[in-house]
Amino acid sequence: MRRFLSTCLIAAALIGGSVALTGCVVVAPRHARVWVPGYWAGGHVWVGGHWRYR
Repeated sequence: MRRFLSTCLIAAALIGGSVALTGCVVVAPRHARVWVPGYWAGGHVWVGGHWRYR
């Protein structure tokens, strides 16, 4: 009986693990454009915001 229960527990863990992983979707990262806000550079020079590829 003890062997049967441990087998059922292992089977339930394997089934639960496979069900938990079925919803995972892996997407490759894409290069996107991001907005870089303006900032003060050295010498009191204002650098305006611009789009940058990431």
